[in-house]
Amino acid sequence: EVQLVESGGGLVQAGGSLRLSCSYSGVTFEPFNIAWFRQAPGQEREGISCITSRDGSTYSVDSVKGRFIISSNVAKNTVYLHMKSLEPADTAVYYCAASYGNMRIFPAYDIWGQGTQVAVSS
Repeated sequence: EVQLVESGGGLVQAGGSLRLSCSYSGVTFEPFNIAWFRQAPGQEREGISCITSRDGSTYSVDSVKGRFIISSNVAKNTVYLHMKSLEPADTAVYYCAASYGNMRIFPAYDIWGQGTQVAVSS
């Protein structure tokens, strides 16, 4: 059974940085994908960045490109989301999720962590 655990959220001032971690276990098939999603209050959950174990390729949506970077440490079974130049609009619960197949198909992610709160103050 695949399990995901997020950590690293918190309160940060606008312009600051945070690094989120997603520790995964129980993955039995390769390749697999890990994505970061976020859900702001009153809004739908959106996929923002993903990475595949196939070759380490990554993808990020335009709204975070250049500010957020996804990376992985295979030895630690951990995927990171490095966030910089944070804005109040980035305030949300951040989730990591896993899928198999095309990493850019965000609706296909069906294994979820519990989420970690990120709050950005102005």
